[in-house]
Amino acid sequence: MSWFQDYKSSLKLVEVEELSDLIFFRPLAAIFVKIIYPTNITPNQITTFALIIGVIGGWMYVFNTPSYLAIAATLLIIYDVLDCSDGQLARLKKNGTFFGRILDGVSDYFVSTAIYLGIGFGFASQSDDPVFYWGLVILAGLSNAGHAITLDYYRNRFLDYALDREPLLGDNLKEYEEELQKGREKGGNYFQRFIIWLYLKYSTVQLSLSQSSIETETKKYDPDDFYKKHKTIIHFWSYIGPSSELSFLIICSYFNRLDIYLYGVVTALNLYAIILYFFQRRINHSTKLAGSK
Repeated sequence: MSWFQDYKSSLKLVEVEELSDLIFFRPLAAIFVKIIYPTNITPNQITTFALIIGVIGGWMYVFNTPSYLAIAATLLIIYDVLDCSDGQLARLKKNGTFFGRILDGVSDYFVSTAIYLGIGFGFASQSDDPVFYWGLVILAGLSNAGHAITLDYYRNRFLDYALDREPLLGDNLKEYEEELQKGREKGGNYFQRFIIWLYLKYSTVQLSLSQSSIETETKKYDPDDFYKKHKTIIHFWSYIGPSSELSFLIICSYFNRLDIYLYGVVTALNLYAIILYFFQRRINHSTKLAGSK
């Protein structure tokens, strides 16, 4: 299989992929996976290494100098490439694990937390108005998390219809609860149990924030009409995804302008998300219901 075929096979649907992933992170990840495929390196090892690199990158922001910001940005590029690599390797080798899927999902939040704490203790604390900028950092962090949850919901929703698959979120919650209960009964494995518990809480929040939790159990829209009418807006939702906002941070870091990043996330990207939400509602109302003619 050629490199390009490997890369294409790693994509879910182009409509739901973030642009920065399509043109930068995933192609690099495909090359990396091609190199390490013959080795004994596992997807979980890549996920763990990515998490370590990402947290170190976040910590670099504490020092708040142009050189350290450049180091942080470079480490975050490596982190995102590795973050795209674990899933690709798991699909090729067919050796993914239940815990690996959860760790991959949770690692983004550990890294994001490290980044915003680093920016807070670095940029905000060393600014001329620490209280104001700490508030801005907190708002940006909450906005970033909200954007990720929103995209994750709409992306999974779109894939449920586009790929004609059963809705995953409700079933996943039951699966996580069962796995957590098994871990409690066996004892030990505190780290794995904590990660599963954390991801279960995240999934519960995502479900509670969805427009209709009932829709996770049954498909209410006609699949063909849903795909046709939602394929454009899901692409626009992807611009507030984790990789897109991380790319924005990386660029601002190289130019030593964390203020532009923080203001951009809190103002422009939140306004963008609000506008998209109202367009999304209009599209939902215009989509044919399942079974209608």
